[in-house]
Amino acid sequence: MKPNFSLRLRVFNLNCWDIPYLSKHRADRIKRLGDFLNVESFDLALLEEVWSEQDFQDLRQKLAVPYPAAHYFRSGIIGSGLCVFSKHPIQEISQHVYTLNGYPYMIHHGDWFCGKAVGLLVFHLSGLVLNAYVTHLHAEYSRQKDIYLTHRVAQAWELAQFIHHTSKKADVILLCGDLNMHPRDLGCCLLKEYTGLHDAYVKTQDFKGPEEGYTMIKQNCYVSQQDLGPFPCGIRIDYVLYKAVPGFYISCKTLQTTTGHHPHHGTPLSDHEALMATLCVRHGPPQQNPSPPQGPSEKSSLIRVLREAWMELGLGIARARWWTAFAGYVISLGLLLLVLLCVLASGEGASEVAILLWSPSVGLVLVAGAVFLFHIQEAKGLHSIQAELQHALGKAKEAQDLGPEPQLAPFQGQQEGDRAEEQ
Repeated sequence: MKPNFSLRLRVFNLNCWDIPYLSKHRADRIKRLGDFLNVESFDLALLEEVWSEQDFQDLRQKLAVPYPAAHYFRSGIIGSGLCVFSKHPIQEISQHVYTLNGYPYMIHHGDWFCGKAVGLLVFHLSGLVLNAYVTHLHAEYSRQKDIYLTHRVAQAWELAQFIHHTSKKADVILLCGDLNMHPRDLGCCLLKEYTGLHDAYVKTQDFKGPEEGYTMIKQNCYVSQQDLGPFPCGIRIDYVLYKAVPGFYISCKTLQTTTGHHPHHGTPLSDHEALMATLCVRHGPPQQNPSPPQGPSEKSSLIRVLREAWMELGLGIARARWWTAFAGYVISLGLLLLVLLCVLASGEGASEVAILLWSPSVGLVLVAGAVFLFHIQEAKGLHSIQAELQHALGKAKEAQDLGPEPQLAPFQGQQEGDRAEEQ
């Protein structure tokens, strides 16, 4: 790799709202998305909610020339909805399906059936190793009464852990996706604090798009006020996050989002706004440490976020155990009722009534049994993730107590990189 090495990456991210039989104007929007990607020719196009594999195949065929490499991540019953189109060859592919992803009996929400996941693609670009991640976390259906908050925090931690353990050989890390979290939400803070990823909207030198970087806005004809909840102007839940290892410097030159309509036509591509980022990577000043030391404020912030996440998972465990106990009581009552019905059926007077009530009683026991098993699994999954958080919290406190020795070179190097970018 040359000493004056530099790399420019153009990245596109969009939650496509491609749900067969439910999404409005789905075929037309996917066609126009393909036309737009053909014209723009990004280095990477990372998409979420492509829940029609046929639509992916149509896009793959249409984009075969500008994006010769493509991959569709399959998981769950319906699918993860994640796919990637790339101008560059893909060297490695992996994915992780989140342990917790909603409740199967909340059929009208459907997240449990999708198998929400994070996908990883590894690229070798002029000697640089790029790990690109695409993900879609559980939706927030009610800001006031968010019954999925615990699952989303757990997913954020699993995502952070997956990035941490799979990016050890990477020079640059890129994460795009619909996190379904506002910038200051617990899960979003946990992800950024633990991984050290930078938010392109916060760091960019040139932003063009809606105020506050909103990615769901009232100007979009597919967005209802119910989608925005208590935020009438819009919400920011889609992200481009990135970072580079010491020895490289990465910056976001430009970040642009659509503004409620297609860039070249009038109709939106989706109910979400697309993000288009231009990232620049170059050699940075050498650093003495493998990672910049964290100051007291950064460490205390990480400890606070880890503690809050640990407490939130504790609440989730308590709720899961409550549902387990409730389902256990229902199973006991159902079995008792079945015994009584057997006794009545053996008699002469009420045998017909007993036979009529037999099927509903069996159904009640089976449903309660399924709920019992699911929430046992949920409690164990939450407890496992909470134990990981407990360990990370202990390590963070231990590092804070020890305290770092004064290290000026990394900060000076970063300042030199910042000054070079300004020039």
